[in-house]
Amino acid sequence: MGFILEFLLTLKAQIHPKDIFDLIILWIMVYRIMILTEKSGISKILAGVIFLALLFIFSTQLQLMSVHFILENFFSNLFLILVILFQNEIRKVLIEIGSPIFSTTISREEENRIVEEVSKALKELHRKNWGAIIVVEKDMNVDAFVEEGIVMNADITSELILSLFHDGAILIRNGKLESAGNFLPLSKNPLLDKNLGTRHRAALGLSELVDARIFIVSEERKNIGLVESGILKVVDSSANVRQVLVEFLGFGEDA
Repeated sequence: MGFILEFLLTLKAQIHPKDIFDLIILWIMVYRIMILTEKSGISKILAGVIFLALLFIFSTQLQLMSVHFILENFFSNLFLILVILFQNEIRKVLIEIGSPIFSTTISREEENRIVEEVSKALKELHRKNWGAIIVVEKDMNVDAFVEEGIVMNADITSELILSLFHDGAILIRNGKLESAGNFLPLSKNPLLDKNLGTRHRAALGLSELVDARIFIVSEERKNIGLVESGILKVVDSSANVRQVLVEFLGFGEDA
Protein backbone atom coordinates (compact mmCIF):
# COMPACT_ATOMS: atom_id res chain seq x y z
CA MET A 1 0.00 0.00 0.00
CA GLY A 2 2.87 2.34 0.86
CA PHE A 3 4.52 1.58 -2.47
CA ILE A 4 1.35 2.51 -4.38
CA LEU A 5 0.97 5.74 -2.41
CA GLU A 6 4.61 6.63 -3.04
CA PHE A 7 4.16 5.89 -6.75
CA LEU A 8 1.07 8.13 -6.94
CA LEU A 9 2.86 10.98 -5.16
CA THR A 10 5.82 10.66 -7.54
CA LEU A 11 3.47 10.61 -10.52
CA LYS A 12 1.64 13.68 -9.21
CA ALA A 13 4.93 15.55 -8.84
CA GLN A 14 5.90 14.74 -12.44
CA ILE A 15 2.59 15.69 -14.05
CA HIS A 16 2.12 19.36 -14.84
CA PRO A 17 -1.22 21.06 -15.66
CA LYS A 18 -0.07 21.54 -19.25
CA ASP A 19 0.34 17.75 -19.58
CA ILE A 20 -3.28 17.23 -18.55
CA PHE A 21 -4.35 19.94 -21.00
CA ASP A 22 -2.27 18.23 -23.69
CA LEU A 23 -3.97 14.88 -23.02
CA ILE A 24 -7.44 16.45 -23.09
CA ILE A 25 -6.77 17.98 -26.52
CA LEU A 26 -5.39 14.67 -27.79
CA TRP A 27 -8.45 12.82 -26.46
CA ILE A 28 -10.81 15.27 -28.20
CA MET A 29 -8.91 14.85 -31.49
CA VAL A 30 -8.99 11.05 -31.28
CA TYR A 31 -12.68 11.08 -30.32
CA ARG A 32 -13.55 13.35 -33.28
CA ILE A 33 -11.61 11.11 -35.66
CA MET A 34 -13.35 7.99 -34.33
CA ILE A 35 -16.81 9.55 -34.73
CA LEU A 36 -15.94 10.80 -38.22
CA THR A 37 -14.60 7.38 -39.21
CA GLU A 38 -17.72 5.62 -37.96
CA LYS A 39 -20.12 7.96 -39.77
CA SER A 40 -18.36 8.39 -43.10
CA GLY A 41 -17.02 4.93 -43.85
CA ILE A 42 -13.39 6.13 -43.79
CA SER A 43 -12.53 2.94 -41.91
CA LYS A 44 -12.65 0.99 -45.18
CA ILE A 45 -10.13 3.35 -46.78
CA LEU A 46 -7.89 3.20 -43.71
CA ALA A 47 -8.08 -0.60 -43.81
CA GLY A 48 -6.96 -0.46 -47.44
CA VAL A 49 -4.01 1.79 -46.54
CA ILE A 50 -2.97 -0.59 -43.73
CA PHE A 51 -3.16 -3.51 -46.15
CA LEU A 52 -0.92 -1.67 -48.64
CA ALA A 53 1.53 -0.85 -45.82
CA LEU A 54 1.78 -4.54 -44.92
CA LEU A 55 2.20 -5.39 -48.60
CA PHE A 56 4.97 -2.77 -48.84
CA ILE A 57 6.83 -4.40 -45.93
CA PHE A 58 6.28 -7.81 -47.48
CA SER A 59 7.63 -6.65 -50.88
CA THR A 60 10.70 -5.15 -49.17
CA GLN A 61 11.51 -8.39 -47.37
CA LEU A 62 11.07 -10.51 -50.50
CA GLN A 63 12.61 -7.91 -52.83
CA LEU A 64 9.57 -7.73 -55.14
CA MET A 65 10.97 -4.81 -57.08
CA SER A 66 7.94 -3.82 -59.18
CA VAL A 67 5.49 -3.92 -56.28
CA HIS A 68 8.01 -2.19 -54.01
CA PHE A 69 8.59 0.61 -56.55
CA ILE A 70 4.86 1.32 -56.98
CA LEU A 71 4.10 1.25 -53.25
CA GLU A 72 7.17 3.34 -52.40
CA ASN A 73 5.89 6.08 -54.71
CA PHE A 74 2.42 5.70 -53.28
CA PHE A 75 3.55 6.18 -49.68
CA SER A 76 5.91 9.04 -50.57
CA ASN A 77 2.79 10.94 -51.75
CA LEU A 78 0.47 9.53 -49.08
CA PHE A 79 -0.19 12.85 -47.37
CA LEU A 80 -1.36 14.48 -50.61
CA ILE A 81 -3.44 11.41 -51.49
CA LEU A 82 -5.15 11.43 -48.07
CA VAL A 83 -5.92 15.16 -48.38
CA ILE A 84 -7.56 14.53 -51.77
CA LEU A 85 -9.49 11.48 -50.55
CA PHE A 86 -10.64 13.06 -47.29
CA GLN A 87 -11.13 16.66 -48.42
CA ASN A 88 -14.82 16.66 -47.44
CA GLU A 89 -14.08 15.05 -44.07
CA ILE A 90 -11.25 17.52 -43.38
CA ARG A 91 -13.61 20.36 -44.22
CA LYS A 92 -16.18 18.88 -41.80
CA VAL A 93 -13.64 18.84 -38.97
CA LEU A 94 -12.59 22.45 -39.66
CA ILE A 95 -16.22 23.58 -39.70
CA GLU A 96 -16.88 21.76 -36.42
CA ILE A 97 -13.86 23.45 -34.85
CA GLY A 98 -15.20 26.82 -35.98
CA SER A 99 -18.74 26.12 -34.79
CA PRO A 100 -19.97 27.57 -31.47
CA ILE A 101 -19.16 25.36 -28.48
CA PHE A 102 -22.53 26.00 -26.87
CA SER A 103 -25.53 25.61 -29.18
CA THR A 104 -29.04 26.77 -28.44
CA THR A 105 -31.04 24.09 -26.65
CA ILE A 106 -34.77 23.60 -26.78
CA SER A 107 -37.05 21.97 -24.24
CA ARG A 108 -38.35 18.41 -24.46
CA GLU A 109 -41.88 19.77 -24.96
CA GLU A 110 -40.70 21.87 -27.89
CA GLU A 111 -38.83 18.90 -29.38
CA ASN A 112 -42.00 16.82 -29.25
CA ARG A 113 -44.03 19.63 -30.80
CA ILE A 114 -41.51 19.99 -33.66
CA VAL A 115 -41.52 16.23 -34.29
CA GLU A 116 -45.32 16.26 -34.37
CA GLU A 117 -45.53 19.19 -36.81
CA VAL A 118 -42.80 17.90 -39.15
CA SER A 119 -44.24 14.37 -39.21
CA LYS A 120 -47.71 15.75 -40.01
CA ALA A 121 -46.22 17.83 -42.82
CA LEU A 122 -44.25 14.88 -44.24
CA LYS A 123 -47.31 12.61 -44.24
CA GLU A 124 -49.45 15.27 -45.92
CA LEU A 125 -46.77 16.04 -48.53
CA HIS A 126 -46.50 12.32 -49.24
CA ARG A 127 -50.29 11.97 -49.47
CA LYS A 128 -50.55 14.89 -51.91
CA ASN A 129 -47.49 13.65 -53.83
CA TRP A 130 -45.68 16.97 -53.44
CA GLY A 131 -41.89 17.02 -53.54
CA ALA A 132 -39.94 18.68 -50.73
CA ILE A 133 -36.61 18.81 -48.89
CA ILE A 134 -36.44 19.56 -45.18
CA VAL A 135 -32.97 20.09 -43.68
CA VAL A 136 -32.63 19.83 -39.90
CA GLU A 137 -29.32 21.38 -38.84
CA LYS A 138 -27.44 19.55 -36.09
CA ASP A 139 -24.04 20.53 -34.65
CA MET A 140 -22.44 21.87 -37.82
CA ASN A 141 -23.56 25.15 -39.38
CA VAL A 142 -24.66 24.66 -43.01
CA ASP A 143 -24.44 28.29 -44.17
CA ALA A 144 -21.14 27.79 -46.01
CA PHE A 145 -22.75 25.21 -48.31
CA VAL A 146 -26.30 26.48 -48.74
CA GLU A 147 -27.44 29.19 -51.13
CA GLU A 148 -29.84 30.92 -48.80
CA GLY A 149 -33.38 31.65 -49.91
CA ILE A 150 -35.97 33.55 -47.90
CA VAL A 151 -35.08 34.12 -44.22
CA MET A 152 -38.09 33.43 -42.00
CA ASN A 153 -37.04 32.53 -38.42
CA ALA A 154 -40.59 31.35 -37.78
CA ASP A 155 -42.22 28.85 -35.46
CA ILE A 156 -42.52 25.42 -37.05
CA THR A 157 -46.02 24.33 -38.04
CA SER A 158 -47.16 21.74 -40.54
CA GLU A 159 -49.29 24.37 -42.28
CA LEU A 160 -46.27 26.62 -42.83
CA ILE A 161 -44.17 23.74 -44.16
CA LEU A 162 -46.95 22.74 -46.57
CA SER A 163 -47.11 26.30 -47.89
CA LEU A 164 -43.38 26.19 -48.72
CA PHE A 165 -43.25 22.98 -50.75
CA HIS A 166 -42.00 24.75 -53.92
CA ASP A 167 -38.43 24.49 -55.30
CA GLY A 168 -35.67 24.80 -52.76
CA ALA A 169 -35.11 23.30 -49.33
CA ILE A 170 -36.53 24.28 -45.95
CA LEU A 171 -33.94 24.77 -43.21
CA ILE A 172 -34.76 24.08 -39.55
CA ARG A 173 -32.27 25.49 -37.05
CA ASN A 174 -32.47 25.54 -33.24
CA GLY A 175 -36.16 24.69 -33.23
CA LYS A 176 -37.10 27.39 -35.75
CA LEU A 177 -37.95 27.35 -39.44
CA GLU A 178 -34.89 29.43 -40.36
CA SER A 179 -35.37 29.83 -44.12
CA ALA A 180 -37.07 28.46 -47.22
CA GLY A 181 -36.21 28.23 -50.90
CA ASN A 182 -32.60 27.27 -50.13
CA PHE A 183 -30.45 25.60 -52.78
CA LEU A 184 -28.11 22.78 -51.78
CA PRO A 185 -24.87 21.54 -53.39
CA LEU A 186 -25.29 18.50 -55.63
CA SER A 187 -23.47 15.30 -54.72
CA LYS A 188 -20.32 14.55 -56.72
CA ASN A 189 -20.33 10.88 -55.77
CA PRO A 190 -19.83 8.96 -59.05
CA LEU A 191 -21.32 5.79 -57.53
CA LEU A 192 -24.80 7.23 -57.01
CA ASP A 193 -27.75 5.65 -58.77
CA LYS A 194 -28.04 7.40 -62.14
CA ASN A 195 -31.82 7.42 -61.76
CA LEU A 196 -31.71 9.71 -58.74
CA GLY A 197 -33.12 13.16 -59.48
CA THR A 198 -31.80 16.60 -58.58
CA ARG A 199 -33.68 16.68 -55.26
CA HIS A 200 -32.01 13.50 -54.03
CA ARG A 201 -28.57 14.56 -55.31
CA ALA A 202 -28.92 17.90 -53.52
CA ALA A 203 -29.86 16.27 -50.21
CA LEU A 204 -27.04 13.73 -50.52
CA GLY A 205 -24.59 16.48 -51.51
CA LEU A 206 -25.23 18.52 -48.37
CA SER A 207 -25.16 15.44 -46.14
CA GLU A 208 -21.68 14.58 -47.45
CA LEU A 209 -20.42 17.93 -46.15
CA VAL A 210 -22.21 18.44 -42.82
CA ASP A 211 -23.97 16.39 -40.13
CA ALA A 212 -27.49 17.65 -40.93
CA ARG A 213 -30.47 15.26 -41.01
CA ILE A 214 -32.39 15.68 -44.26
CA PHE A 215 -35.89 14.55 -45.27
CA ILE A 216 -36.97 14.15 -48.89
CA VAL A 217 -40.49 13.70 -50.15
CA SER A 218 -40.28 12.42 -53.71
CA GLU A 219 -43.18 12.82 -56.10
CA GLU A 220 -41.44 10.59 -58.68
CA ARG A 221 -40.71 7.71 -56.30
CA LYS A 222 -43.75 8.37 -54.10
CA ASN A 223 -41.86 7.86 -50.85
CA ILE A 224 -40.17 9.64 -47.97
CA GLY A 225 -36.38 9.49 -47.83
CA LEU A 226 -33.99 10.07 -44.92
CA VAL A 227 -30.47 11.28 -45.71
CA GLU A 228 -27.48 11.37 -43.38
CA SER A 229 -23.71 11.24 -44.08
CA GLY A 230 -24.24 10.53 -47.77
CA ILE A 231 -26.59 7.60 -47.13
CA LEU A 232 -30.21 7.54 -48.34
CA LYS A 233 -32.82 5.43 -46.56
CA VAL A 234 -36.42 5.06 -47.67
CA VAL A 235 -39.33 5.08 -45.24
CA ASP A 236 -42.08 2.58 -45.90
CA SER A 237 -45.27 4.52 -46.65
CA SER A 238 -47.06 2.40 -44.04
CA ALA A 239 -44.46 3.18 -41.35
CA ASN A 240 -45.10 5.36 -38.35
CA VAL A 241 -43.49 8.51 -39.71
CA ARG A 242 -43.41 10.17 -36.30
CA GLN A 243 -41.47 7.31 -34.71
CA VAL A 244 -39.06 7.22 -37.65
CA LEU A 245 -38.58 10.96 -37.18
CA VAL A 246 -37.83 10.53 -33.47
CA GLU A 247 -35.21 7.85 -34.12
CA PHE A 248 -33.64 9.71 -37.03
CA LEU A 249 -33.36 13.07 -35.30
CA GLY A 250 -32.37 11.58 -31.98
CA PHE A 251 -34.87 13.60 -29.97
CA GLY A 252 -38.51 13.79 -29.13
CA GLU A 253 -38.56 10.55 -27.14
CA ASP A 254 -40.73 10.37 -24.08
CA ALA A 255 -38.89 11.10 -20.86
